[in-house]
Amino acid sequence: MKAFMTAAVTASRYDAGNIDYEAHQVEGQTGVFVIFERWESREALEGHLQAPRMQDLVPQLLELMDGSVEDGIRFLQPFRPER
Repeated sequence: MKAFMTAAVTASRYDAGNIDYEAHQVEGQTGVFVIFERWESREALEGHLQAPRMQDLVPQLLELMDGSVEDGIRFLQPFRPER
């Protein structure tokens, strides 16, 4: 999984609308990974997910992971506390 993610992450950084795309391994949990992604818009994310490259990668990813991709996706809403 780590080798797969390493190869897949770099290309995604160049997709239109990408702000940040980083792979992480959870410390102390062998085989547990997180990809943190930031996109300019939901439309940019959808474009990334529909890219031909991603259509080829997702089946490979599913073979390597437990569960589904959708089970692991969390959308975060940034905020800044008032001073």
